[in-house]
Amino acid sequence: MKVLVVNCGSSSLKYQLIETDTEKVLAKGLCERIGIDGRLTHTPDGKPKMEKEVAMPNHTVAVKLVLEQLTDKENGVLTSLDEISAVGHRVVHGGEKFAQSTMITDEVLRQIEECNELAPLHNPANLIGIRACEELMPGVPMVAVFDTAFHQTMPARAYLYGLPYEYYDKYKVRRYGFHGTSHSYVSQRTADILGKDIKDLKIIVCHLGNGASVCAVDHGKSIDTSMGFTPLEGLLMGTRSGDIDPAIMEYIAEKENLDLPAVMEVLNKKSGVFGLSQKSSDFRDLKAAAEADDELCKATLEVYWYHVAKYIGSYVAAMNGVDAIAFTAGLGENDNVTREKVCAYLGYLGITIDPEKNDVHGEERVITTDDSLRKVLVVPTNEELAIARETLALVK
Repeated sequence: MKVLVVNCGSSSLKYQLIETDTEKVLAKGLCERIGIDGRLTHTPDGKPKMEKEVAMPNHTVAVKLVLEQLTDKENGVLTSLDEISAVGHRVVHGGEKFAQSTMITDEVLRQIEECNELAPLHNPANLIGIRACEELMPGVPMVAVFDTAFHQTMPARAYLYGLPYEYYDKYKVRRYGFHGTSHSYVSQRTADILGKDIKDLKIIVCHLGNGASVCAVDHGKSIDTSMGFTPLEGLLMGTRSGDIDPAIMEYIAEKENLDLPAVMEVLNKKSGVFGLSQKSSDFRDLKAAAEADDELCKATLEVYWYHVAKYIGSYVAAMNGVDAIAFTAGLGENDNVTREKVCAYLGYLGITIDPEKNDVHGEERVITTDDSLRKVLVVPTNEELAIARETLALVK
């Protein structure tokens, strides 16, 4: 079965065509600058990458261009769109309505739309992508896979905030968590690598990229995660502040004469390692500057490593133990220094990192010594494959 995986952003569209029998990626690509001018990158398996500037006034046009490339005589991998058996769509926010992936119906679309106010930058774009595919591929089964669904197993003690309960009762203000598809995939893959049943393991997944979150997976279920009502909570990230005393922003707003939108702009786009370092949101830039004795970049990296280690420690407490810790996403998969520095705080768990094994970038590997009491792994995430698997399970 061939499944098309679609991930629509506000001005972008990522896609992969996956043969589910072998889990081989037949083609992948990216539409960028939708609604501005348009740029398409298309990489078919066994053929050269194709890049071109092409007008994309909206997502429907972008989806049409993708489908044309998939069936193109030179760059395509399909003879007909009829070969696509289903489409899996990434949807960022399912609120409390969706605890698992679901077949898309008119009622499901209505419920996703009701979650728009919880993810105003993401859900509307996800819906546009779904409707564009429905228009251009009538009759093809569509599946919604939610970033928040994996975390719907969190108990109330983990998802409730210390706010008046009426805000939860009326507006559903609670911790939702994100990166759920990644955390689900990586935790299951961790169990597979260790040759264990995930239901017998306590796993902590560190999804460390420009956006970052940590998740406690207890016997296969998410029981806590660092992102909250929005992706702003938790670790400091590329440009997001992560956890702070909320009263700080009232103080800064008065000093800097900022209104609420400006405050949110500071928290989401001007903070994190970018704001703290005054240098960059890219950890490669920070490392290079730190190696050149930039003291502020050194301090920023230390703050970041410390915060990741603190979250790991808190989730060891939440699960009353841990068997394995997995690092994933851009930084987690590729930066051996970050893994080393974070794990340096975890000696109390009997963790010993093997420097040679830790010299790995984007590959699966156990990086602890043979006698380490707990295992630490690098597990590259594959959200597209996870979406394809969820889609296959529903349409088989």
